[in-house]
Amino acid sequence: MAKQISELKLGILGGGQLGRMLIQQAINYNVTSLVLDPDPDAPCKHIANYFENGSITDFDTVYNFGKKADIITIEIEKVNIEALEQLEKEGKQVFPQSRVIRLIQDKGVQKQFFKENDIPTSPFQIVNTKEDMENSNIPFPYILKLRKDGYDGKGVMRINSAEDLKAAFDAPCIIEKLVDFEKEVAVIVARNSKGDMKTFPMVEMEFNPEANLVEFLISPSTYAESLQQKAENIAKNIASGMNITGILAVEMFVCRDGEILVNEVAPRPHNSGHQTIEGNYVSQFEQHLRSIYNLPLGDTTSITNAVMINLLGEKGSEGVAKYENLEKILAIDGVFVHLYGKKYTKPFRKMGHVTIVDIDREKAIEKARYVQKTLRVIA
Repeated sequence: MAKQISELKLGILGGGQLGRMLIQQAINYNVTSLVLDPDPDAPCKHIANYFENGSITDFDTVYNFGKKADIITIEIEKVNIEALEQLEKEGKQVFPQSRVIRLIQDKGVQKQFFKENDIPTSPFQIVNTKEDMENSNIPFPYILKLRKDGYDGKGVMRINSAEDLKAAFDAPCIIEKLVDFEKEVAVIVARNSKGDMKTFPMVEMEFNPEANLVEFLISPSTYAESLQQKAENIAKNIASGMNITGILAVEMFVCRDGEILVNEVAPRPHNSGHQTIEGNYVSQFEQHLRSIYNLPLGDTTSITNAVMINLLGEKGSEGVAKYENLEKILAIDGVFVHLYGKKYTKPFRKMGHVTIVDIDREKAIEKARYVQKTLRVIA
């Protein structure tokens, strides 16, 4: 007889806010959670059944931690792949699979995968040195991205001319043609081991230009149904091509000519799906659990309009976090606050998010703008 979900211990590599929200959902299923994180005060520390302070990039630490769990998942891609491969060989279930994480860890390999699988993406070139960058066949201005270890807007820069190359990354990178896009959108797709797939409705995103982080997200999108369906099909094609088990977030550009180009993917719960906790019948976190435990996938339909705002540490403020004007925004109907349990704030650090729901889309946006300028994270 197959084991029930509550009998299989869940090991999570990374103890940040994504792990925290995954555990909050796992508690509803009586799942025992084990977390490994290098930060002794990680957001997951006080809600995990077992918390281990250690490196998620060290082979022995990851391997020994993984042996304690039945199913292993991630909340950040920068983990030790070799340890996960060894655990898979020994019969541990690792989702997303180590080969998927390896593919996604390297943006060059990721872009090659898109090209080989006819996934629409911007023209690119893989470069190893600044000399390669100078001799690129992609004209200025272009986008330069580190192949490895870039996240949350870090590891990305716009190169306008040869002069900018003096400050360019001195590491293997990819150069991407600058895309003249109208809007950044995202689709989250879930796939279980049986191959069942479901997508969440497409969402529209606005970015903080300084931090290059998602600051404002609106769900569902008001783009034409045909364009949304096209985006959902692209996400499904990527998930099928990767043969992934788990959640996959697919960030895309809607170009001014109506074409959709894939920017990047993340094989885990993602910032572009936080609004699903209140805005959809199933959240991305529950759907990820259902996927990796090979359970029936939940109903992804939007319940109502939902706008999500990232709470970022105030510029110029560093120290013990204080949430200014929290009472003011809690007085508004349809406001849901999620704080991530981070003691210290610093400029642009993700400290929490707020979701605003309303049956009137414009009212939801109006309330969100108010929350955005009223609630501040200061030291």
